[in-house]
Amino acid sequence: MDHIVYLDNAATTPVDPQVVQAMLPVLTGPGGNPSSHYSIGYEAKEQIDTARAQVAAALGCLPGEVYFTGGGSEADNWAIKGTARKLARQGKKHLITSAFEHHAVVHAMQALEKDGFEVTWLPVTADGFVRPEDVAAAIRPDTALVSVMLANNEIGTIQPIQEIAAICREKKVLCHTDAVQAVGAIPVNVKELGVDMLSLSGHKFNGPKGVGALYIRRGVLPDNLIDGGGQESRRRAGTENVAGIVGLGAAIELAVGHLEEKQAHLVALRDYVIGRVLANIPETRLNGDAKNRLPGNANISFAGLEGETILLDLDMRGICASTGSACNSDSLDPSHVLLAIGLPHEAAHGTMRFSFGPQNTMEEAEYLCSVLEEIIPLRRAMSPVWKPLA
Repeated sequence: MDHIVYLDNAATTPVDPQVVQAMLPVLTGPGGNPSSHYSIGYEAKEQIDTARAQVAAALGCLPGEVYFTGGGSEADNWAIKGTARKLARQGKKHLITSAFEHHAVVHAMQALEKDGFEVTWLPVTADGFVRPEDVAAAIRPDTALVSVMLANNEIGTIQPIQEIAAICREKKVLCHTDAVQAVGAIPVNVKELGVDMLSLSGHKFNGPKGVGALYIRRGVLPDNLIDGGGQESRRRAGTENVAGIVGLGAAIELAVGHLEEKQAHLVALRDYVIGRVLANIPETRLNGDAKNRLPGNANISFAGLEGETILLDLDMRGICASTGSACNSDSLDPSHVLLAIGLPHEAAHGTMRFSFGPQNTMEEAEYLCSVLEEIIPLRRAMSPVWKPLA
């Protein structure tokens, strides 16, 4: 196939060539262990320190508040399980999250439920938001942690984390946010947000896979998730992925350095696709608020069809998209995110997520719409159960 139109940037992003160039000397050099006490070990440690400073500058925090992990899922698990187990010793075994979190948060919470913790699963509105007043109402004297994502990974809605964090601070409850989809897509400053912990992942903003970070506010001490050596200030054991960390640092610096330009480009592509699809293809709906969403996210339901069928038709025409989170791609169950905002099962099954990146062009957006305008009526005409509205 001559040209692939990659529209699944919420799943992962291509590594920026400048990031590759930053990583190459680490991958091809002597490769010292950052814990070793000789020159190439010191050099590796300096490279990690530089990357830590780059992440801290991007987030508006201190370098000592940044801890590198193996990805966003590990960061989420560390924040949630580490905090829960720490505060359980003080009698606090109640946790609060939302009904449409990423599976890293959902499954971490469910694992803790099996260990005797109580979790309150907050509902979300039909347009895809957690209500701060619901958070306030759910907090109890034994609440240890509130974890609400900054931006939803499927429908892209941006949550009122600043308000939620302020409520938590007032009630002296720790607040964590999964910002994996947000960092590199919208401005993210931990001091302005007011959160105690924040998770991110390099491969979501044109960095390498397999490396992430957890911001932990100074003074917050969740239990370790991984024990062993003294890496990451004795809080996350394991020899550091130096090349990945260097790539993460370079990627986040590039992402925040051109953020306004990137946002404007993505919004233009997103709004073009949403507007044209809803105008030209009957019985389609946009999921999530039209404006308060990630700049590159368009999540659209096509009545009467299965998303997997659309996905295959698009793939045959060189377009990569998704029916939801890549982390749940092996399941035929409807998206828990779409069910949480009130979509019936059949509508959730017929939903596609198109997520744009800086490499995408308006010509690709136009091509996507042309293909959808061809395949959706064709597939509906072939369906024995499709009955268009009169």
